[in-house]
Amino acid sequence: MELKRVVVTGLGALTPIGNTVSEYWNGLVSGKSGANNITYFDASNFKTQFACELKGFNAEDFMDRKLARKMDRFAQYAIVSSEEAIADSRLIEDDVDKDRIGVIWGAGIGGLETFQNEVLGFAAGNGTPRFNPFMIPK
Repeated sequence: MELKRVVVTGLGALTPIGNTVSEYWNGLVSGKSGANNITYFDASNFKTQFACELKGFNAEDFMDRKLARKMDRFAQYAIVSSEEAIADSRLIEDDVDKDRIGVIWGAGIGGLETFQNEVLGFAAGNGTPRFNPFMIPK
């Protein structure tokens, strides 16, 4: 198997220690910890009450509110960090072969927030039990 050359032209980052590549880098070199009290949900019934959540992220700063509401948080993160990477690349859209360009993005696990909300709504039995057709993918 012949390996193909890959060139990284741009970076994007949304992390617990910075919401841009430069904020992330500054957090790394200063030894900043991303761990803090959980704020995304009430964790008072859990033994562990800290996590590495994003801080200061508002999807509506980057996209239309209606679009943001259709996406799970992890999908918002993917769009925002990918757009930062594309901007960082400084590539001109008309000058690149779209069959030879892409964005590689990763997350530990995504979509659980939407899945949990749908299952809880289904189990509550409010009216006819059904899942939202936008649940997967979201």
